[in-house]
Amino acid sequence: MKISIVIPCYNESKTIKTLLDKVNKLETYKKEIIVIDDCSDDGTKEILENIDKKENQKVLFNDINSGKGFCVKRGISQATGDVIIVQDADLEYDPNDIPKLIEPIKSDIADVVYGSRFIGSNEKRVLFYWHSLGNKFLTILSNMFTNINLTDMECCYKAFKSSVIKNINLKEKRFGFEPEVTAKISKKNLRIYEVGIKYFGRKYSEGKKITWVDGFRAIYCIIYYNFFD
Repeated sequence: MKISIVIPCYNESKTIKTLLDKVNKLETYKKEIIVIDDCSDDGTKEILENIDKKENQKVLFNDINSGKGFCVKRGISQATGDVIIVQDADLEYDPNDIPKLIEPIKSDIADVVYGSRFIGSNEKRVLFYWHSLGNKFLTILSNMFTNINLTDMECCYKAFKSSVIKNINLKEKRFGFEPEVTAKISKKNLRIYEVGIKYFGRKYSEGKKITWVDGFRAIYCIIYYNFFD
């Protein structure tokens, strides 16, 4: 089985090389790595232009800053693996968790697997109370409309059978990708699983990008993609 690891990246010069080293060291599956640089201006683009070329690694550069959702969609369109998983470039999520996310699909008990920062005994950095409460609120709201019992809808780690995600018409360009894809997979007859993951969250001073504005967009996306699209 071949997996495609899609890595949207914007201004992550401090972490991108370490992240790629960690992903490249994964030996459980045959893999391809697809990095999409979203017009970074902090040196990330130059790092990616000069990294060692690997046969299983592809780097795409956006002409303008277009958002995480746009990058994920572009990566999915280029992916050739049997399973596609999204990996952020900021090291908040540990690539060593990828095999456990893929395992339910490999075992043919799942079509989609979500990571969760709120279940399991793995280590998790203690950070913002209101931010975690907001994530839980968005998950509950999403669950009310989708009628699936996720614990962490906003988690970056999402693994899909390629045949599933390539047949979903994704429209959101920014962080609305999470509620949009959740709404759309909930309408299909799919086996959805969730696994606990490690989480090494960042402070805004350390480069975290998602804000309260994206939270309001997520509410809109939950309502819109469950009822009108």
